[in-house]
Amino acid sequence: MKKIVEICCGSYEDAINAYNGGAERIELNSALHLGGLTPSVSTLKLVKKHTKLRVICMVRPRGAGFCYSDLEKKQIFAEAKDLLEYGADGLAFGFLTEDRIIDLECTQRMVNLVHHYGKTAVFHRAFDCVKDDKTAINELIRLKVDRVLTSGLKATAVEGKEIIRNLQETVGAKIEILAGSGINKDNVKDLIEYTKVKQIHSSCRAWQEDKTTFGDFVNYAFVQGKNKACYDYVDENLVRNLIKAVNE
Repeated sequence: MKKIVEICCGSYEDAINAYNGGAERIELNSALHLGGLTPSVSTLKLVKKHTKLRVICMVRPRGAGFCYSDLEKKQIFAEAKDLLEYGADGLAFGFLTEDRIIDLECTQRMVNLVHHYGKTAVFHRAFDCVKDDKTAINELIRLKVDRVLTSGLKATAVEGKEIIRNLQETVGAKIEILAGSGINKDNVKDLIEYTKVKQIHSSCRAWQEDKTTFGDFVNYAFVQGKNKACYDYVDENLVRNLIKAVNE
């Protein structure tokens, strides 16, 4: 299987940068500072109109965890249907119960919806919050999830490389393993060689200053650090260098 680099994008501009950097697939979100929320249909339409990218759309109504109320579930499935209707090549989603196990009912319902449109069902890094990864991955396989995005239950994929390697070895023929979190041009080759994964997910993130972040008495910054007037974006050169490192 050809190695695939998926770029995590938070806007139309991010998607264009990823595309110009050589990416063939993205995960399209909004609000990446919250871990990624559902993008607008308009953003999806722009990306599909002006690029040849395969677009996996995040479906997530809020930040924090993945145990949703009935009202949130109603929103999730309404947004999922809209995204599929307007050209998403797949959806990234995650449903857990309060006990941090896979919400089987909601996951099956989402898989059925995605597959009804002939698209790809991706269980995102909600997987990294489960209590038992072996039970969880077998449940996802049984529910016919196509792909799982994971950092191996650790903060970064490098830290979680043992679990990622084990998943690839034991179930990689049954479900696609997409390794993500903290992956860059400097560590990607060693990670691929160690885990044997064929798919990599990366943000290729850089920072841009917006001097209108502050008023005389207001502050709209969300980044804690040296320069709080910054927002994140996908850097075209980082994408290009990552893809080059993967294919060397």
